[in-house]
Amino acid sequence: MAAALTVVLSVGCSRSPSAGAHDSDTNSPATPTVQQAHKAVEKAADLSDPASFADAKRGLIAAPSGQVRDAQGRVIWDYDAFAFIKGEAPATVNPSLWRQARLNNQTGLFKVSDRIWQLRGFDLANITLIEGDTGWIVVDTLTSRETAAAAMAFARRHLGDKKVSGVVFTHSHADHFGGVLGVISADDAKARKVPVVAPAGLLEEATSENLMMGGAMPRRSMYMYGDRLPRSAAGLVDNGLGKAVAYGHVGLLAPTVVIDGAEKELAIDGVRFVFHNVPGSEAPAEFVFMLPDLKAFGGAELMSHTLHNLYTLRGAKVRDALKWAGYLDDSLAWSAGAEVVFNQHHWPVWGAERIREFISLQRDAYRYVHDQTVRQINAGLSGAEIADTLQMPKALQDFLNVRGYYGTVRHNARAVYQFYMGWFDAHPSNLNPLPPVEAAKRYVALAGGSARLVAAAQTAFDAGDFRWAAELLKHAVYANPQDQAATELMARSFEQMGYLAESAAWRNFYLTGALEARSGAPKEGFSPALLLDMLQHTPIERFLDRMAASIDGPKADGLRLVINLNFSDLGENHVLTLDNAVMHHRKAPHDPKANASLTLTKPFFLQMMTGAAGAKELLLSDQTRIEGSVIDLGRFFALIEKAPGNFPIVTR
Repeated sequence: MAAALTVVLSVGCSRSPSAGAHDSDTNSPATPTVQQAHKAVEKAADLSDPASFADAKRGLIAAPSGQVRDAQGRVIWDYDAFAFIKGEAPATVNPSLWRQARLNNQTGLFKVSDRIWQLRGFDLANITLIEGDTGWIVVDTLTSRETAAAAMAFARRHLGDKKVSGVVFTHSHADHFGGVLGVISADDAKARKVPVVAPAGLLEEATSENLMMGGAMPRRSMYMYGDRLPRSAAGLVDNGLGKAVAYGHVGLLAPTVVIDGAEKELAIDGVRFVFHNVPGSEAPAEFVFMLPDLKAFGGAELMSHTLHNLYTLRGAKVRDALKWAGYLDDSLAWSAGAEVVFNQHHWPVWGAERIREFISLQRDAYRYVHDQTVRQINAGLSGAEIADTLQMPKALQDFLNVRGYYGTVRHNARAVYQFYMGWFDAHPSNLNPLPPVEAAKRYVALAGGSARLVAAAQTAFDAGDFRWAAELLKHAVYANPQDQAATELMARSFEQMGYLAESAAWRNFYLTGALEARSGAPKEGFSPALLLDMLQHTPIERFLDRMAASIDGPKADGLRLVINLNFSDLGENHVLTLDNAVMHHRKAPHDPKANASLTLTKPFFLQMMTGAAGAKELLLSDQTRIEGSVIDLGRFFALIEKAPGNFPIVTR
């Protein structure tokens, strides 16, 4: 009766599901076209960048080795998985991305400045430790309980055993809060009244974002973060913001101190913080902060050593480039007097002059993409046309800390177009186009059959025109997924574009596309059971919104049902009404005319929503009671469609 509603976590602006063991690949070598392009990249910029490498290594106290495993023995993190990243870039990796991969490979415990340390390379993001009067103030807590616990144990081994005296969540992406139960238990935090500080809206954003698109977003995240790829020079080398994502158990603690308003000063365990809220920039709920007495500025993820995403490829709401640039401009004043800027990805920046350059050029990068995209929109260009021609001015191209290792100028320009203009480019033929598979069949027929289309694609591939080859082969494979020649050539085209990509996210998309063209989609998707510690903080209404969006409309057509959902442990009753193939819900008293009433606890409801409990458990559990029509209750739950989580992308 109860169908699972799969959920996803967003990190860095995203979260991808783990597919278990890494799939093998049969990668093709880099073509001469790719190798020539890489030589051009090396000539265009000084990638030696000694200042960044010195900063990334500065203050190293110790580096970890080995693996982090969960209670079942599953590997959550492998410190040595990227040991191959050293020396010159191989032919299969863009030299500029290889530079970023080497910088992100500086793993360990680092001293930032007086009373401030960072743990980097234990997950996608960083933990920052600030020494308070009585213990550690922990800024952000990684993605998973397992890696956060390992990081804290490593820090205590080298810095001494101190209790956690405060927790600060900088923003609402899971790689910054998900590991909190590895830092401090809920019982300990409550007993000692440890402050948990967060920007306004974090709890709502952290939980709601992870429900509504719980089928499509995790599937696409598998491409963006490259979790299925082998850790190798022909596979996953980096993620731009950090090495990879740790797929362990994810939790959350409800904030006890909420920073609302534009600015707020607060003392945490004797350390003075001045918080500045920056909502709607990199995350819907986010703040940065100044530590005036320590002369340090915490930039959260508003700033980093890469161009970030105005649109994240996993799929999300578009971000406001103008607002983001404005907050960076404000940060020049907020950070006045700082001798170091540390962020929750990458390595710090020291010195007032370098800090000003670091923030100013990031501000200008987002503003340039915004302004020049808007200018060309008003000149009549489409998003695709702008993306294909927009280039940063030389001063920004030469500043490696705003290169497109994560976000790119191309897809950020499209994001600005989407932000203002939406999906339609105003060309009438694009108002009601044929769906992809039907269009593909007609293109294949127009080309004179699949063999001729594949031959044309081979000619394009041989000429190094991989984009056109992939475009032709997309139609060939959509029209006939069993065409092995077309599928293999498409995979090879994706590989070459992956080798060319400066963006880790683009590389991971291309290489995962190649892998799945050859071996198919994963057998299983993400396991929502890993999220139970976080989902307990999600209001019932958010689950019911997701439930409504999972109703199979055609099957529900003509049905009218009313269901009482009574939560005995919460003292809440929600009335669910299905009519016109639409489900509505409201918190209201028990409806005596309902078809059925289901009494249950929130923990059991979470088991239902994550697939841990099904029809048998619903009927037999001592946590549930059914009144009214069991048949109607079953009919209602049968309408809830389970998101597959492993649907095909490069084939159909």
